This record gives sequence, C-alpha cells and structure tokens, in this order.
Amino acid sequence: MLTRPVAASALAVLLLAASGSRTRAEDLLSRVEAKKVLTVGTEARFPPFEFVQDGKIVGYSADIMAEIMKALPGVALDRLDLPFQGILPGLAAKRFDYVVTSVTVTRERYDAYRLSLPIADATMAVLKRKGDATLAKPEDIAGKVVGSQTGSAQFAALERLAGTLAAEKKPVRGLKSYVDFGDAYADLAAGRIQAVVNSLPNLLEAVRQRPDVFEVVLPTFGPKTYFAWAGRKDPDSERFEALVDAELAKLNRSGKLAELQRKWFGAAMDLPADALPVPEK
Repeated sequence: MLTRPVAASALAVLLLAASGSRTRAEDLLSRVEAKKVLTVGTEARFPPFEFVQDGKIVGYSADIMAEIMKALPGVALDRLDLPFQGILPGLAAKRFDYVVTSVTVTRERYDAYRLSLPIADATMAVLKRKGDATLAKPEDIAGKVVGSQTGSAQFAALERLAGTLAAEKKPVRGLKSYVDFGDAYADLAAGRIQAVVNSLPNLLEAVRQRPDVFEVVLPTFGPKTYFAWAGRKDPDSERFEALVDAELAKLNRSGKLAELQRKWFGAAMDLPADALPVPEK
C-alpha cells in the first residue's frame, strides 16, 4: 500500500501530466488540426508579396504558404483580405490565427508579437518618376512631397529620414499618407507627389510593372530590415509558430525560398535561416 506522502506525490504527477495534455490538446495548433482550417490575416494589396489576381490571393507569400501547408495535411487555408492598419490589432484580438502578410520587422513589433523567421529583405528605398534628375539619392527628397502607407514601418522610416533632413536645415516639403501603396504610386505617376518610400522589393516590382513611368533611387537608406509574418506572443501559439519557423528554415536551406524569390523578384535574397535578428531600438 502507498504511504500518504507517496500517494500525494503520485497524484500531483498525474494532475500535472493531465494538465499538460489538456493544454497541448487545446492549443492553437491542435485547434487548427481539429477544425481543419487555418485562418490568417493578409493585406492583398502589396505585390508581389500578396495581391489579388482572377479573384484569388496570389504572390510570393501565397507560394510559401502552399509549401508550409504540406506540414498540415487535411487543413484548409482561409485568407482574410484586410487593410494593413487592422491586421496586427485583429491578431491581438484573436479574430484570426496568424498573420501571413509582409510585416516589416521593427523593435516595437518584435517586442509585441511573435515574429517569424525572415521571409524577405525589407530595407527602405525611394521611388521616383523616371528621368527625374532632381532625385539622385534618398536625401534628395528634401523640398519635395513624399508619400507612403499610413501606419506602416515605411512611413515611420520616411518620418525619420525627414527628421534628419530637417535637422540639417533641408526640410521635406510634405509627407502624405495613403491607405495602400497603389494610391501612392498613382499620385506619383500623376505628378501629385514627387516620391514614394517603400521597401526595395516592392519598389522593384512597381518598376517592373511600369518601367516607362517609375525608377528606383539607389542606394537604399536606413538599417538592414526584414519582412516577417506575425503571431501572438503567448504559450497557446508556441507550437504552431515553431512549426512555421521550422518549415521556413527548411525552405531556406533547401533553396526553395531562393527559387520563389527569383520567380517573384528576379533575384534571390540573403536571409538568415536560424533566427530573426533582433532589431535595434
């Protein structure tokens, strides 16, 4: 017969094991597998990463997700097309399971969300109308009206560059914010603004689409930056997010990620496969 202390100890172990099993059974990954649907938030107005073609969301991220979903057999992918400004708040409010859209890595987002391994380079650059000789380098936005997306890391980078120029007594004439970059590009093409700040891969896509209208101003500016996906930073999401990172690392090391980059951007990118670099504060 068990003595009382041993019995109590055995009961504690059983209760702990039961609690662990219950937590595992009820976490995000288990719920996704049980309901056979993964629901993600996406802004499908960010080509070539995510955009709508023939009524379907396609692009670089869509191709990556098609590979990752192989690790979730029998699970369907439900992508909600949302304005970028509502995506991270929607994730925090648990309106969907995960964010599969191009989230620029910043220290604030790194601290608030569980960001994935990098999916692409996101270093900032400037787009101008082709042939505009007054814009030869990023600092030449001084005296001009420049646009970017409301609430984005790109707009924040534009504000920092404008602040630096103002301190040098070379102020930017105006900053204009847009709900999506398509409107900013339209205003640039029409001459209503003189430049747009976005991440380099997106600007290269804008030039590829309209080579007679746009031109990228090089070099890039600001620190090396990456795009990632985002999840909630809580124990419930840990196993699912670990699965996503493991699959991204596998795609990176196998060369499949580089293959998809050449397909959508025309060139491969050098991305870390082991960890997301911690961004500066």
